[in-house]
Amino acid sequence: MDQELLDLYSDYLITSFSLTTATDLSALVDNAYSHDQITRFLGKEQYDQKRYWQIIKPIVREVERDDGAILIDDTLEEKPYTDENEIVCYHYDHTQGKTVKGINIVNFVYHTSLETGEEISIPVAFELVSKTEVYQDKKTGKYKRKSKISKNEQVRERLQILVHQNQLKFKYVLWDSWFSAKENMQLVKHKLGKEFVAAIKANRLVALSEPDKRDGQFVAVSELDLKAGQCRLVYLKGLDFPVLVAKQVFINKDGSTGTLYLVSSDTSLTYFEITTIYQKRWNVETFHKSIKQNAALEKSPTKTVRSQSNHIFAAMIAFIKLEQLKLTHNTNHFALKSKLYLKALRAAFAELNSLNSHSFAFVTSSPA
Repeated sequence: MDQELLDLYSDYLITSFSLTTATDLSALVDNAYSHDQITRFLGKEQYDQKRYWQIIKPIVREVERDDGAILIDDTLEEKPYTDENEIVCYHYDHTQGKTVKGINIVNFVYHTSLETGEEISIPVAFELVSKTEVYQDKKTGKYKRKSKISKNEQVRERLQILVHQNQLKFKYVLWDSWFSAKENMQLVKHKLGKEFVAAIKANRLVALSEPDKRDGQFVAVSELDLKAGQCRLVYLKGLDFPVLVAKQVFINKDGSTGTLYLVSSDTSLTYFEITTIYQKRWNVETFHKSIKQNAALEKSPTKTVRSQSNHIFAAMIAFIKLEQLKLTHNTNHFALKSKLYLKALRAAFAELNSLNSHSFAFVTSSPA
């Protein structure tokens, strides 16, 4: 890997306000790197998760804490005009409720508080959903793509690597109802020795006691006599250990009332602690927004699977750089990006003035 080019390219992603191309980057550095060098950097080698961890490991080791949390969620990098391949294909976007063409990325964001009280979020791993198998839909007759491994399986494999190989320090894993499969919960509690705080759907079945569980007497979590602000020990169907379930009621932006059911494998927590810990999950949404808008995740016109994957790799590095700058300058990513934009605008304005060597006056004629 060309570390110098990776550093340059990730800086370019932060400072760019339009499509990120090899031609523009080469021009930006006065051809210190040619278009072909940058293209080869993106397309020659595969920058995998092992290399990614090697690069970010020193940063992670400085900030990791035993009470840290891993936030798991996926996002979709929309690429409606790019040719389809095994990663640029159609995925169901549950946030939009429809199928969207693009790259589906499962992210593992490490979140913790520093001794200074500041919070930091670092993407410690990411998995691209690769749909390598093509099949014919029996109902429509259309050919579609599918992955050999589900997103939940990707989550379990990556979590085991983060714990057993990377030796990452953390206590909690947080995810929404999309990843609240019983297999994920069993893995976190038993094989990893960690705890989870997760959202579950209202129709998940629970038993109110161990005898009820043995007798198969389950009810939907929405049917529990559980008031807002309360939590209760229950047995979630499919798990061999008890969990705390909490009911959170909130007001949506449109004024409607929403209900969220949370479960925690850490049965020592209070309702306030459960909801406070789960609230940290919002940082993964902030991460998704920032990496798209501030690190040019969706602005690469790359065409091949390798170059597209490597661009995502560099965008993750760019996000971490922004996170470091955020701490150094006590601001946020969007304010940093705005500052860069204003500096660029002033430089362009100054250059325009220098080009105007002769004053230009508009001549208007008076009406007759």
